[in-house]
Amino acid sequence: METLMTPKPVYFKFSQYINQGFELLKANFMPIFLATLCTLVMSIIPFCNVLAISNLLQFIRKIDKGEAAEPSEIFNFDDFMKYFIPMLLIFAGFIVLYIPYFAILALSGVFNGDQPSGFLGAFLTIYMIFFVFAIFYFVLKGFYIIGLMSLKGISTLKEAWNVSKVMTTGNLIMIFFFSIVVGFLGEIGIILCGIGLFFTIPFVYCAQYFAYADGISQIENTENVVELPAY
Repeated sequence: METLMTPKPVYFKFSQYINQGFELLKANFMPIFLATLCTLVMSIIPFCNVLAISNLLQFIRKIDKGEAAEPSEIFNFDDFMKYFIPMLLIFAGFIVLYIPYFAILALSGVFNGDQPSGFLGAFLTIYMIFFVFAIFYFVLKGFYIIGLMSLKGISTLKEAWNVSKVMTTGNLIMIFFFSIVVGFLGEIGIILCGIGLFFTIPFVYCAQYFAYADGISQIENTENVVELPAY
């Protein structure tokens, strides 16, 4: 039975993902904790951070479905090229965004020397606001990208971006606050000297997994099965 996708805005269940993440971690603490440790270790390898997270999401899915899973599965490099090219494109995008900033600074040094320029300061302020807005826009609209590539098997960044862009329509504020909450919980663990390593960081990944999995389930439809109404 072939599973297809119909990209559409999804119903973002903020509190449900938090609760599901907590319950899954509580019931499977040790394997998820060990897999998270493996993810942190693998993330040290250049250009392997996204691959490690993708492998962790697949590991958590196995745990959620009651399937056998080993933390060592995190060190799977089969999809390295699948994520290597998107990471290069994202890195190049950051460079492009920074070029005008450094160009203006360089030109200011040439024409104004050590004298501060009010115009330059205003321009840089406006540009930095644009820069931050652009980052937030792409991060929020691309929220489902890694979930789609990891859990759904989409192979290209462009396709994942196009689907994620539709899924997040009308949900940017909820996704923003969800990211703030889970990020804050992760940071608390780090600040409190190790607790995050043992609980909050694994919890963040579990909550994110449920957000991705539920969003994907809402855009899936199976041939010969009546599709449920959209939320």
